[in-house]
Formats: sequence, structure tokens, C-alpha cells
Amino acid sequence: MLKMDLKDPNLEQQVTPKNIYFIASGKGGVGKTWFSITFSHALAQQGRKVLLCDGDLGLANIDIQLGLTPEKDLTTSLVNHIDLKQVIIPCSQGRFDVIAGRSGSGTLATLPFQSLVFLKDQLKKLALDYDVVLVDLGAGIGPTIQSLLQIAGQCIVVITDEPTSLMDAYAFIKVMHGRENKLPMNIIINQAETLEAGKRTYGTIQQVCEKFLKVTPNLLGIIRRDPLVRTSICMQTPILTCHPTAPAAEDVKRTVQQIISY
Repeated sequence: MLKMDLKDPNLEQQVTPKNIYFIASGKGGVGKTWFSITFSHALAQQGRKVLLCDGDLGLANIDIQLGLTPEKDLTTSLVNHIDLKQVIIPCSQGRFDVIAGRSGSGTLATLPFQSLVFLKDQLKKLALDYDVVLVDLGAGIGPTIQSLLQIAGQCIVVITDEPTSLMDAYAFIKVMHGRENKLPMNIIINQAETLEAGKRTYGTIQQVCEKFLKVTPNLLGIIRRDPLVRTSICMQTPILTCHPTAPAAEDVKRTVQQIISY
């Protein structure tokens, strides 16, 4: 079980804060951004001070899903080298803060080395001001993503039962497992037909990882398929606001509750 390491009074002396969580996926279309938003919201409802950063600059859409219209975003910070703190906007519907991306900018994919160092330093500084910093990464495992993950305290991989999702998630975990500084891998099964079906999907990725990598990824939670997810996205409103008792909403809340009480 993932242990939610909240803000440590000695964090300023740590090289890598433990409260930076990267949310990744092997492929797109698995509901990673929706989960990132709902996870942030559920943590905020439990009294945590949360910052959600949209790290998917190719297809950034956290601001769209939340109905936000930021004047400044992550690209503004990276291009002009201004503090990330200056581009933070509040999400009043979810009671957490957001750093929006800029869809189509491609900045993160082609980020110069110095800008990448700047971004990592900025995220570590922000981690001092929050209980949890969540970074919603783009799909895949390119060099920039691998570099960003060097400052991660935890990594959450969102997958579905589709064979391509399972295969790409395994490839992601394999790459991360081959690194010198291995990260704990936590799995979210999203869009599961039932909780039992979600457990079977986890069993598949668990078996493959144990057989070929000798590592057991942690099952963080199972989120059931729910038509109200799409409804909330179309409404540009967090599901915990418009449909707080929906099955998918309850699943995310249960996952957060288990993490906090662990």
C-alpha cells in the first residue's frame, strides 16, 4: 500500500521531496487526467493542501476539464523562466490549486536541458508549500518524462483492461525498473467493469512484472466504469462536485481514504 508522505518539517534538507507524485500511463485514453483531477479533489476533501500540475503539454487538458481559463500556464513559466508559483490558479470547485498546461505547445517534449533543470527545481520548491504535489504526465516514457521522474517520491500508473494498455504499462514499469533509482510503482485500474474484473486486470500486470522483472507493483485502487464520468467531463465540473455518490467517485474516495489511513 502506498504511504501518503505528507509535508515533512525537515523537507528543506531533502534532495528529493517525498510528496511529489507523478501520474503516468503507458498509453493515452485510459482516463489518467480525469483520475488526476478526482484524486486531487478527494485529497483536498480530506484536508490536504494539494497542487495539480498539468505536465502533458502536447495534449494538456486539465484546465478544459475543470472549466478554467488561465492567463498564465506552465509554458509561460518555462519560456520566460518565471517562478511556477506565479502561474498557479485556484480550482474553487475542488479546493485545490492548478498549474495548467498549454495544449499543442509541445514545450515539454522538446524542453532544453536547462529548462528541464529549472522545472524540476521549481517543483521541488513548490513541494515545500503543499502536502501533495501531483504531476499529470503525458502518455509514454520519453527522455523528458524519465528525467522528471528523478524527482518523484512515488509514481502512479493508470491502466485499463485493454491489451495495449497492459502492454504499454508493462513497458513503462520495465523502463523505470531498469533505472538506478527505482521508484515504487503503484497501479490504478481504471474503467473496470466490476471490482472483481479490476482485480483480475491487476493480476495480469502483477504476474507479468513478477515473472520478468521480479517486482510486484502495488495495487493502489480500482475505479469502475461509470457513465457519469463522461457527464462530469462534458459539464467541465469535478465528479465529486456534480455526482459525489457516483460509483467512480466513491472508488476514488475509497482509494484516498485507504492511503491516508494506512
